[in-house]
Amino acid sequence: MPLQALKDSAGALAPHLVAIRRELHMHPELSLEEFETTRRIRGWLEEAGLSVQTFGLKTGLVVDIEGASPGPTVALRADIDALPVTEETGLPFASCEPGKMHACGHDFHTASMIGAALLLHKRRDRLKGRVRMLFQPAEEIAAGARAMIRAGVLEGVDAILGMHNKPELPVGTVGIRTGALMASVDRFEIRVTGKGGHGAIPDAAVDPIVAASAIVGALQTIVSRNVSPLESAVISVCRFQSGATWNVIPDCAELEGTVRTFNADVRRRIPEQIRRVAEGVAAGYGASAELIWTEGQHFVNNDPAMAALMTRAAEELGLTVVEARPTTAGEDFSVYQEHVPGCFIWMGTSGTEEWHHPKFTLNEDALPVSAVLFAHAAELALETLA
Repeated sequence: MPLQALKDSAGALAPHLVAIRRELHMHPELSLEEFETTRRIRGWLEEAGLSVQTFGLKTGLVVDIEGASPGPTVALRADIDALPVTEETGLPFASCEPGKMHACGHDFHTASMIGAALLLHKRRDRLKGRVRMLFQPAEEIAAGARAMIRAGVLEGVDAILGMHNKPELPVGTVGIRTGALMASVDRFEIRVTGKGGHGAIPDAAVDPIVAASAIVGALQTIVSRNVSPLESAVISVCRFQSGATWNVIPDCAELEGTVRTFNADVRRRIPEQIRRVAEGVAAGYGASAELIWTEGQHFVNNDPAMAALMTRAAEELGLTVVEARPTTAGEDFSVYQEHVPGCFIWMGTSGTEEWHHPKFTLNEDALPVSAVLFAHAAELALETLA
């Protein structure tokens, strides 16, 4: 089927993909609660004659599209979970679930990849190998990719492709880059211990609030004075909790935050730098500090060959390709890339607000564009990897 015919097929699917996206948007489910979302996806796929697998997962599912002849396996991934956000779009298909919303566009991702699956299913007699569609739960809490890998979904997979909608890019434009695209995500907690006492008699106490406040400021020097100006990092304290009343100096204070980086060496060094700053500053105030470090996912790191393949697919379809601008937001697509080469791209959606905003919207004209791009990219990948 020539590319124009493939594009025409995607265009014909557009009303169906819009209906799918809107139904998902009306019924968002949070991470690891995507039972009805999974049921709906299964229904749409089985209705088209596709066979669904669960790999023992409680939510999320997998579909294999087997080609007419043997060959490599390429995975396409979509995330299916929503956010604990109250929608404020006023759309006729706004969320029916109080306090829950597809405010990051995962409904768009899911509908797009269903579209790619339907296109590829019709062309399965031309495929040399297998395309594995991953409908992954729990991206928002960075738990879904690891769960799917533990279940065995990457066994035999040679490469993986995925995307995230990008509101600031227009429909018909895709952002692609080699190397780091989204940051690693790590979490830290610092427990500062002093000595409680009366608020009117601070000299008899060791105030952990004062010590913790100084630590907050000092942590910012790690980026400005310990990270090369040619690299980048973010250290943000997002929770500061201490005390229970207005006239009592508490015994302890807690800080909690996140670290984002694009470089493995920078990421490796930062925990010890945070520990040194926290303990040293606390000691200067007569207090002590303990660091609790929780390692999250790696940064999204696009394979050069897969990035070139995505660029070729987009250009052959007449899409505009721009250099993707990195973001310090995280994505557990990176977990797959630790096992197989992959590429994660920005898909232009002409949105009105940034991700996670209660008025987040997108232009549904991007649905068939995304579906045909990933169908074509999967075919190119099977040919390239054969």
